[in-house]
Amino acid sequence: MLQTFKAYPLTYGIIVVNVIAYIFSALFSGNIIDMDMETLVNMGALWGPLVVLKGEWWRLLTAMFLHGGMTHILMNMFSLYLIGRGVELYFERKAYISIYLFSGLLGGLASLYMHPNSVGVGASGAIFGIFGALAGFFLAHRNKIEEHSKAFMKDFGIVLGLNLVLGLSIPSIDVSAHIGGLVIGLIGGFVISKNPKWFLGFSLAMSFLVLAVIQYLPSYYVQVFT
Repeated sequence: MLQTFKAYPLTYGIIVVNVIAYIFSALFSGNIIDMDMETLVNMGALWGPLVVLKGEWWRLLTAMFLHGGMTHILMNMFSLYLIGRGVELYFERKAYISIYLFSGLLGGLASLYMHPNSVGVGASGAIFGIFGALAGFFLAHRNKIEEHSKAFMKDFGIVLGLNLVLGLSIPSIDVSAHIGGLVIGLIGGFVISKNPKWFLGFSLAMSFLVLAVIQYLPSYYVQVFT
């Protein structure tokens, strides 16, 4: 068990943090199956009026570690378990962390733009980001590992299609966060796989993008809520 944790410390570490956050939210909600919405908001969920209009931007980070119920966290942590270990094998740890965080942050910003008055929680945007990073890796090295690349991209298309169908059929699933995280992860995975030295450039570009969207959203929200 310890050896497995040492092999994939980031993936298992993120899972542990998410589980701990879920335990606390379950205790505060008084329900381990479904979380109380007010409790999630108090713990740091995304809600446009608080995030954008009140300037509580820290919720972009905290919301990534909160989940709405047992099914939600089990699906996300199982996905992270399957995908995260592969990313941890192919990417340096700093690249993994950067892609995960920026995918989650920009996925959250996409959600705030598309759903100004909805409460959002979950690691889905970040997880889709590292899934996208794997796709970026195989795209970047498709000439060297052609057969593996084709097989992965086929599976990638199937999983992506299923998630989009699932997301569009269940109103509580935020597809915008998924797509936002996926695009950021795909870009990061491709760029960093092409040249690991471009990690800093990717991180700086994503930081500027986050700041640009944060600067834009307040004026957009004023129009939405007036």
